Amino acid sequence: MPADASTLLPQLLKQRILIIDGAMGTMIQRYKLDEAAYRGERFKDFAVSGHEVHVKGNNELLTLTQPQVIQEIHEQYLAAGADLIETNTFGATSIAQADYHMQDLAYEMNVEAARIAKAACDKYSTVDKPRFVAGAFGPTPKTASISSDVNDPGARNITFDELKDAYCEQMRGLVDGGADVLLVETIFDTLNAKAALFAIEQYYDDTGHARMPLMISGTVTDASGRILSGQTVEAFWNSVRHAQPISIGLNCALGAALMRPYVAELSRIADARVSVYPNAGLPNPMSDTGFDETPEITSALVKEFAEAGFINFAGGCCGTTPDHIAAIAKALEHLPPRKLPSELPLAA
Repeated sequence: MPADASTLLPQLLKQRILIIDGAMGTMIQRYKLDEAAYRGERFKDFAVSGHEVHVKGNNELLTLTQPQVIQEIHEQYLAAGADLIETNTFGATSIAQADYHMQDLAYEMNVEAARIAKAACDKYSTVDKPRFVAGAFGPTPKTASISSDVNDPGARNITFDELKDAYCEQMRGLVDGGADVLLVETIFDTLNAKAALFAIEQYYDDTGHARMPLMISGTVTDASGRILSGQTVEAFWNSVRHAQPISIGLNCALGAALMRPYVAELSRIADARVSVYPNAGLPNPMSDTGFDETPEITSALVKEFAEAGFINFAGGCCGTTPDHIAAIAKALEHLPPRKLPSELPLAA
């Protein structure tokens, strides 16, 4: 079991680049689970008002119905060299689960997901290489900043308070399940992210719980260099830096090659550590993973980020597998981490 993450992580980050795991959804697809497998015994007769509800694709439900699959995926990433594994909670909010009429399960999903990840980390942790559970907060399928109606720019399908309440529940579950680190990720709407950050702060105020290391990761959606709600990378950082995260970074939407200028920009401006976990290139339905890049390609691109002095955390998002993570870990093994501005020598 790792020591207190708030003490140990900063120490490790001065020594080396830490490795984040890869895609959960990509790995789940390899199991080719059908509707019955998603339902499991517990939900085999699940219906709403007498009507059957299809739950295949609700990957967070597998935490409750196929926990051995989720733990096996975690362990594959740990065996590949991951220092941090993300909980299977990307869509484990009441807001996202409402699509499946399973919003009442959100707290339980988060508790169990953190417990499963914790068990895997405890199995692989050593004194020389402790492993950490990153409690993942996904963006939700609803957005507080963008109109839900093309004919009404002012329309919204969610309020800040609704988001905050859902994230409060998720925070409580992740902490109760044993998460070591908090990761607010795949941010396409900074206002959604602010609701998550507000919920985290409210949890500390309400419970007196010690602060946990916080990682924040946004998503640049295209070559515009902006997240979906319109902010540049620099504006995004300035909008969330008040939360004093241990790291700021980018994940999803783009492969490493297209992500490079935005990672470079974060490295230039941020007084936090920098993380990157890109997709395995562009979507390719002919590929085994559904994406273009092999582990060799992705790891070579991420290695160049490290050689340029950009990063402190590295891993993979959509389309990446344990092979990708093993290749990234090997490529970065002897490369130094990016230094914080405060760690650099003063100019003469």
